[in-house]
Amino acid sequence: MAKKKDDKKNGTKDSTKEKGKGKSQAKTKALKPTKAKKAAPVSWTDALRAGDDFDLTALDPRSTPAFDGDKAAGEEAMTGLQDQLAELQERLYAESKEGGTRSLLLVIQGMDTSGKGGILRHVVGAFDPQGVDITSFKAPTAEEKRHPFLWRIRNALPKPGQIGVFDRSHYEDVLIVRVHDLVPRSQWSRRYAQINAFEKKVVESGTTVVKVMLHISPEEQKARLAERLDRPDKNWKFNPGDLDERAYWADYQEAYQAAIDKCSTDDAPWFVVPADRKWYARLAVTNLVLEHLTAMDPQWPKADYDVAAEKRRLEEMP
Repeated sequence: MAKKKDDKKNGTKDSTKEKGKGKSQAKTKALKPTKAKKAAPVSWTDALRAGDDFDLTALDPRSTPAFDGDKAAGEEAMTGLQDQLAELQERLYAESKEGGTRSLLLVIQGMDTSGKGGILRHVVGAFDPQGVDITSFKAPTAEEKRHPFLWRIRNALPKPGQIGVFDRSHYEDVLIVRVHDLVPRSQWSRRYAQINAFEKKVVESGTTVVKVMLHISPEEQKARLAERLDRPDKNWKFNPGDLDERAYWADYQEAYQAAIDKCSTDDAPWFVVPADRKWYARLAVTNLVLEHLTAMDPQWPKADYDVAAEKRRLEEMP
């Protein structure tokens, strides 16, 4: 999480202190008190970024950083955001048709039931499918195992003009691999530096990387798993293996903390989103992506023909 900003600006000293007791009461009343300056609103990027002192255990999964409203207000705040995302995506896609090399990669990580599917529907669903490439990383195939762990990740990176989405990612190789000792410690411990070097090159090539961890509490996960078992229309979502993984909860939290500590860099910082409230997580990720696309400011390509002349030709046609 981003470091707390200095709060000293919240108050200002009155520059009109009385000098002595001889001032008239009327003149004293005429003095207008100095109004305290309002603090600038904190961006979602600043509020959710994991800084050097980030502590996962200290972050309340039910909190709503950068937002003071309730669910109804959150749903209202979503109004129009998808339209903004869609326009920025179209601009990015159009820009690439004129030689633009930029793209955006959204990495989504989280424990089972943390809401990754909802993010895909409510955030990524705002984009035109032709400009989006979604990759869900499962256990590596036999072919993938014959290559370095980043091989399959590199092959799935978004092309210029695209928005790539990783549902789970290369971080599985320092999360589940670490928790279950799938490779020697000496091997997975080297991967943090390899990931940082890889992401640095990805960013330098023109891809903006937005890494999101959906932070859910064990109590909320238990409730969501119970709902999947209680409701026939959700039984299909339940996987007995989810309970097996739940038994390693503490180990996973330790692994996530290590991944955030070692891989939240200036090039590709981690953003940790409290996810017990589904509506908030969707609002937060929507705004994170929107802020990054806005900062990229993709441009419509200029016409390589005489617009006025083409208008005249069209008007003259029957």
